[in-house]
Amino acid sequence: DRLELVRDLAVGGLTPNFELAASVVEAVRVPVRVMVREGPSMAAGTAVQLRTLQTSATDLAKLPIDGLVAGFLMDGAIDKRAMAALFDAAPNCRFTFHRAFDELTDPLAALEELKTFPQVDRVLTVGGTGTWERRKARLIAYQGAGAPQIQILAGAGLSREVLTDLSRIPELREVHIGRAARLEHSVHRRVSSDAVRGLRSVLQ
Repeated sequence: DRLELVRDLAVGGLTPNFELAASVVEAVRVPVRVMVREGPSMAAGTAVQLRTLQTSATDLAKLPIDGLVAGFLMDGAIDKRAMAALFDAAPNCRFTFHRAFDELTDPLAALEELKTFPQVDRVLTVGGTGTWERRKARLIAYQGAGAPQIQILAGAGLSREVLTDLSRIPELREVHIGRAARLEHSVHRRVSSDAVRGLRSVLQ
């Protein structure tokens, strides 16, 4: 029902070029959110690198996108300076705070911080480590802490069995599918329409 557009999935996704983003938005009929991230680290980097991120955010926000995807940390906490700089660069855009969330020292405290930024309406997280039951409990707790401003996007390792379980949890209304929608579940293979249909049928 929505796309997250990135380049270089092997490192978790980086900013795609503007021309690609424009062509995708024109070609599809579902909302598109676009990644703003220039390197494999969860840090925003130097002042020069942050300005590059801001420029990308400003340019991409000129497209009819649903929002942007970003998340930067410093010393195990949200880099509020970097995030505020991106919000200022794209003031009319909604944001998904991506899987940098899973590297935070105190996720519940971070959710309270993210709720102070009105542009953040989603957080993508796998729910930490451990069994699915433990991750599920954390995801439900995160949703409780983030509501009503923030919707949790459950991601990573979403097998058909896990998706079936998620479909029964009213608090967790959205999921993020990556490799499960690709041939051989590989980031290097293309998206499979058959896989997408099969995953959607489980959720419906």
